Amino acid sequence: MADPAQTRTRALDRHANAHDASHFLLIPQAVAVPADAAEVANLMRVSATHGLELTLRSGGTSLSGQAVSGGLLVDVRKNFRSIEVLDGGARVRVQPGVTVRDLNARLLRFGYKFGPDPASEAACTIGGVVANNSSGMACGITDNAYRTLESLTLVLPSGTVIDTGAPDASARLRSLEPELFKGLGELAQRVRSNPASRATIERQFAMKNTMGYGLNSLLDFDDPVDILAHLIVGSEGTLGFVAEAVFRTVPRLAHATAGLLVFKDLHAANMALPALVDSGAATVELLDSLSLKVGQGLTQVPGVVRDLRVEQHAALLVEYQSGSAAELVDLNAKAVALAGSLGLDGPADFSSDPTIRAELWHLRKGLYTSVAGARPQGTTALLEDVVVPVPALARTCLELNTLFNKYNYANSVIFGHAKDGNIHFMLTDKFSSADELSRYSSFTEDMVDVVLGEGGSLKAEHGTGRVMAPFVRRQYGDELYGVMRRIKELCDPSGMLNPGVILDDDPTAHLRHIKLAPPEVDPEVDRCVSCGYCEPVCPSKNLTLTPRQRIVTLRDMEAARQRGDTELAEALAKDYDYAGIDTCAVDGMCQTACPVDINTGTMVKRLRTKDAGMGESAVWGTVAKHWGALTQSAGLALSLAAKVPSVAMQPVNRLGRKVLGADTLPLYSSELPSGGKARRRPAPSGVPAAVYFPACVNVMFGPAGDGNAGVQASFEQLCTAAGVELLVPEGISDACCGTPWSSKGMAAGLETMHARTLKLLRKATRDGELEVICDASSCTEGLLHTIETEVLDPGQRPLRVVDAVEFTAAALLPLLQGTWKRVESMALHPTCSSARMGLNPALLQIAEAAAETVQVPESWGCCGFAGDRGMLHPELTESATAAQAGDVVAMGAAVHASCNRTCELGMTRATGADYRHVLEVLAEVVSREIPVTGQ
Repeated sequence: MADPAQTRTRALDRHANAHDASHFLLIPQAVAVPADAAEVANLMRVSATHGLELTLRSGGTSLSGQAVSGGLLVDVRKNFRSIEVLDGGARVRVQPGVTVRDLNARLLRFGYKFGPDPASEAACTIGGVVANNSSGMACGITDNAYRTLESLTLVLPSGTVIDTGAPDASARLRSLEPELFKGLGELAQRVRSNPASRATIERQFAMKNTMGYGLNSLLDFDDPVDILAHLIVGSEGTLGFVAEAVFRTVPRLAHATAGLLVFKDLHAANMALPALVDSGAATVELLDSLSLKVGQGLTQVPGVVRDLRVEQHAALLVEYQSGSAAELVDLNAKAVALAGSLGLDGPADFSSDPTIRAELWHLRKGLYTSVAGARPQGTTALLEDVVVPVPALARTCLELNTLFNKYNYANSVIFGHAKDGNIHFMLTDKFSSADELSRYSSFTEDMVDVVLGEGGSLKAEHGTGRVMAPFVRRQYGDELYGVMRRIKELCDPSGMLNPGVILDDDPTAHLRHIKLAPPEVDPEVDRCVSCGYCEPVCPSKNLTLTPRQRIVTLRDMEAARQRGDTELAEALAKDYDYAGIDTCAVDGMCQTACPVDINTGTMVKRLRTKDAGMGESAVWGTVAKHWGALTQSAGLALSLAAKVPSVAMQPVNRLGRKVLGADTLPLYSSELPSGGKARRRPAPSGVPAAVYFPACVNVMFGPAGDGNAGVQASFEQLCTAAGVELLVPEGISDACCGTPWSSKGMAAGLETMHARTLKLLRKATRDGELEVICDASSCTEGLLHTIETEVLDPGQRPLRVVDAVEFTAAALLPLLQGTWKRVESMALHPTCSSARMGLNPALLQIAEAAAETVQVPESWGCCGFAGDRGMLHPELTESATAAQAGDVVAMGAAVHASCNRTCELGMTRATGADYRHVLEVLAEVVSREIPVTGQ
C-alpha cells in the first residue's frame, strides 16, 4: 500500500479490530486499511504468495464468525463509502463501507430504498449485506441482495479486477481467468444435468438460505461472469472482494400501519401466521415470552408491552405498507378485523403514528443485543438463525423448546421473521469447559436434525460463517458439497481468503475459537455484546477507536492482567490513553445507538477520574471556586489574542502545548472569536415567567463575526418582543452546569459546582416554581444531569430545565405577532445534546421560522469539538467533520446555524463559514419587522 501507516501491527490495533458481533474471536497478525480496490488487489496477491490468510471486514456486525481472522484483517469500511444515485433513484452504485441506513438516507428524497432491510441497518454495511446475502424483516427472497444485484466490481484473489456490468466483462473474464471462466461453465452444466441436484437447489433456495454458496446462480444464469457475480453474493469474503456494486432499488412505500398482536403462547402465535401472510402483511415478526420480558426493560417501551403481565405469551409485530394514505385506511381496517378473529390475548391496536411505530421497531431491531445484554454475567451469548417452511414453524419452535429443556439452556429466546419461517434463538453459557462444549455440541447435532428434518436450512440470513461450516455437507449432500469445493478452488486456488468459513471438513470446527466471557471492567459497559451499533455515530471512528473498540481493548487488557500476561497488558495500555481516553468526545451519541443503553463516555469519564493526579484535581477544584473570574479572564485573553497576528501567537501556543502537554493546553487557531460579555443582568421590573441561565461558554467565546449580538442578547430580544420577562439569577457569573468537570473526570470540582449551582437555582426559581432556561444545548443537558444529583426533601418540587430553543418554539413563536422576511437558506447543525434530548424537532421549527430552506447534511454527526476537546485535539474535529464539511460547502447556504457555542466553533473551523446560534438568526429576521432592543 502507498503508506506504511496503513498496515498496523500494534497490539491495540490488532485487539481493537479483532472483535465483531459474533461469539468467535481470533486476533489478527496485522490490520490493513487499503485506500482503494487496487491496494486490496495488491494485498491479495501478497497474501496468496506468502500463504497468509486474509479476511475482509467492514461493519463487523456479522454473527457467525465470518469476519474474524488470525492472519491479515483488511478494513474495507473506512475508505469505501461512495454512493452514486442512478436513474433518479431506481438504481444505485455503492461501495462496501456504506451503512444501509446511510444508503437509504441518500435514496429517501428520490422515493426509493435499498431492498434488503436487516435489523442492524444502522451499523451493517453494504459489504456485509452482499457477503452474507442479508435480507431482513420485509424483503424476503424477492428483494434481497441476490435478487436486486445488477453488477459488481470484483477483485479476485489473483489480483484481477472485473466489472461485471462492463460490456466486455465476459470476454475479460475469459481472457484473464480462463480456468475460472471454463470451470464455472462446467459446474453449471454439471448441476443442470443432475435432476437430484437441481431439485435440491430449487427447494433450498425457495426459502431464505445462506448456507454454503449460492448454487442457485448455476441455474439462474448462463454467462460465467453473471454466475460469478451472483456466487459472490453470500460468499462471506471467501471468493473475492466487492469494491462496489450496482443495485436495483425498490419503491419506498410512504405509509404504514403496525400493531403488536399478543397471543397466549408461542403455538397460538404460530397458528395465526397463515392468515396474516395471506392478508398481505409486509412484515410479521415473532417475539416469544422472554423477548417481551426483556423488551419491558428498554428505554423506549411500547405501551402494549410495558403494561403486559408476561407469562407464556408470544407476540407478532405486524406491519402493512402502502403507497397512499387512502389505501392505508382500508388496510388498517382490514388488519383490525383480521386480528379480532385470531384469538388474541388482548385487543389489537394498529397505528400509523410514527412515534408508536418507532417504539415497536425499536423493540424488534434491538432485541438480539438487548437479550444478549441481559444475559447472566460471565456468560457468552450465541445466536442461531434457521429457516423452515412456514407450515412447520410452530412444530419447530416446540421442538427447539424441548431441546432447550433437554440441554438445560435456561432463558433461551426465540424471535424472528415468522412470515418467512425464519427464526433466531439464543443460547447463553460460558462455552469454556469440556462439559459445556460437549453439551453445546450435542445440542447442535440435535438441532441440525430438527431443522433438516423439517426440510429447512441451518442458516437463513446470517451466513454460514464458522458456526455452521461443518454441517454444509449434511444439508446439501456429497455431490453439491463437491460443487462448492470446486467453486472455492476455482476462485481462490491458494485457499487464503477467509479459511474455515463456509466450508470446513473438521466436524468440531464450530467448537473452536469461541469467545470467552469477558472480565468486568466498568458497570456502565459490562453488558456490551460488541454488536457495533455504536460505531457509525462515533466522532473518533476514523481517527482512533470506536466505543466498541474502547470497551473490547479494555477488556482484553484486564484479561491479560488476570492471566499474568503483563507484556500484552502493558502494550495495550501504552497506546490506550490517547486512543481510548484522550480522543473520546464523551458526547454520548453512542448511547443513542446502543440497544442496551450504554454510554461509553461514562466509562471514559471514570477512567479520566482515575488517571487524574492530585495536582490536576486540586487545580480544577480551585477553578470551581473561582469560576466567574476564570471565564472572564479566558474571554479577555481571547480578545487580546484576536488583536495579535496569528503568526505571532501560534508558535508560542505550540511551544506551550509541547511543554505542558497536548491534553492540557488548548490549541489557539485564528478562527476563534474574541471573548464574550458578562452574563449578569439587573433584576426584571415585572414578574418573571422563567429563570434564565445563560451559558458561561458565551462569556469565554464571543459571537461569530463583527456586530453580532450573541445568543444571550438575541434570546432576550425575542422574549421582549413576545412580552416575556426573565430573571437572570444573582451570582450567575460563578455558576456552571458542571460539564467541564464532568467531561474531564474532576469529581471534587464537579461536586463543588453542583452544590453552588443548585443552591443558586433553588433560590432563583422560588424552590422549583419557575422553570430554568439555558441557551446552549450541551449546557442544558449538563444542568439536567446537575439536578439529577439533587436529593429532594419530602414534598419538594424538582427543578425543571428547558433549552432556549424548545422554549422559543413552544412559548415565544406563538406570541410573536406579524410576519418577517426569512433568510434564503440555512445549513443547520444539530448537536449531540440536541439529539440526545429530543430537541431536534424544535430546532428545525426555529430554523424554518428563520429561513426559507433548511438543510441538515446527510452525513451529519458529532463535530468532535466537545467543549475544549477540539482545541486540545484538533485532529478529532478534523476527522469527525470531514464528510459533513464537504456537504455543507456544497450547499452554499446563506447562513449557518446550530444551538451550542462550542459546536458552532467546531463547524466554523471545519467549513470556514461563521456558525451562529439559531436564535441569533431568528432574532435578526424578526427584528426587521418587530423593533426590539437588546442589552
